This record gives sequence, structure tokens and C-alpha cells, in this order.
Amino acid sequence: MFARVKEDIKAVFDRDPAARGVLEVMFCYPGLHAVWFHRVTHWFWQHDFYFIARFLSHVGRFLTGIEIHPGARIGDNVTLYHGVTLGGVSWEKVKRHPTLEDNVVVGSGAKVLGPFTVHRGSKIGSNSVVVKEVPPNSTVVGIPGRIVMATEKPSERVDLEHGKLPDPEAKAISCLFDQIRELERKYAALAAEHETLKRRVEGRG
Repeated sequence: MFARVKEDIKAVFDRDPAARGVLEVMFCYPGLHAVWFHRVTHWFWQHDFYFIARFLSHVGRFLTGIEIHPGARIGDNVTLYHGVTLGGVSWEKVKRHPTLEDNVVVGSGAKVLGPFTVHRGSKIGSNSVVVKEVPPNSTVVGIPGRIVMATEKPSERVDLEHGKLPDPEAKAISCLFDQIRELERKYAALAAEHETLKRRVEGRG
């Protein structure tokens, strides 16, 4: 138990350069408190104490402002920035919410809606709305969310050991610039071909 708490505190230091001390992290980080509340509520949920699980989850939301359903499963090294919604789109009594695998990063204000999987190593840009499955190591941005980068190189992935977090928007913009350059290249080739054909026609005339 204490080893896991120590790991949680280390994760905060890895992700937040403003963290200055262990006591500050332990007592002043609601996101960390929400995770601890969730572990307790999840235990009760797994042992069929549903009311206690939901009640403690409600208390946790009141104290932290963060709600995590006690039945939810969270992968390792998942980062959710503020204002993220993991929601359902159906009223049927089936799996309605998304699954986030290990090393997923979801930007602030993003909404991930539906019973699909965001596979490991993927990143979702701020304020994006994602309604379908996300392949591994992909970057998704926009409304609705579109994959703008897939199967990143290992050097581009999350590097929490050195305090480096990904920037999905920057990578998406970089990808768009690459596409624009490719379109410009194709346009230049077509323009040159058109000019050549034009000269041939004029020469025959």
C-alpha cells in the first residue's frame, strides 16, 4: 500500500514541475485524492457493496470536485487534464463508457463518449470530442475527433522519466504543415505539367 502511495506521489512530481514537496502533494492535490478515493470505492464495488461504493464516490466528488465512477478501471500512467469527460451515449444497461489503456493522455476539456477503447500510448487534444475507437500511439484532435498522427516513433512518445509531456495540438499542427507541403509539391508538379502541355499546344498552333 505504502509503495503504491509513494509511486502516486512520484507520478505527481513527474507531471507537475510546480510540485515543491511531498507534504504539499499529499494534502493539496485533489487529483491525487480523487485517485485514492477511487481505489477505495472500486474495492467496495468489486465486492458488491454498491451503495457504499457510490456513497464514498459522492463524498470524494464533494471534496475534490472530481468524479470517478467506482466501477471504472484506469490504466497505468494515464493523464487526464482538467475538465475531461468520459461519458456514455446510451441508456441501455450495458457498457456505456470508454476504456483508456496505459499511457493515454487526454487534454483539458476533451470529451470521450461511448463504449470503445482508446488504446495505449494515444493522445487526445484539448476540447476534442472523440466518439470512436482510437488506435495505439495515435494523436486525435478536433470535433469530431480525427486521427492526425498514428504510430509515432518511440522518441516521440511520453517521457515521464524526464518530465516531458506530449503536446497533441503541436504535433497535429506539425502534421498539417507536412500535409500542406506535400500538397504544394503536388500542385507545383501539376502546374509544371500543365505549362508543358500548354507550350506543346501553342507550338502546334
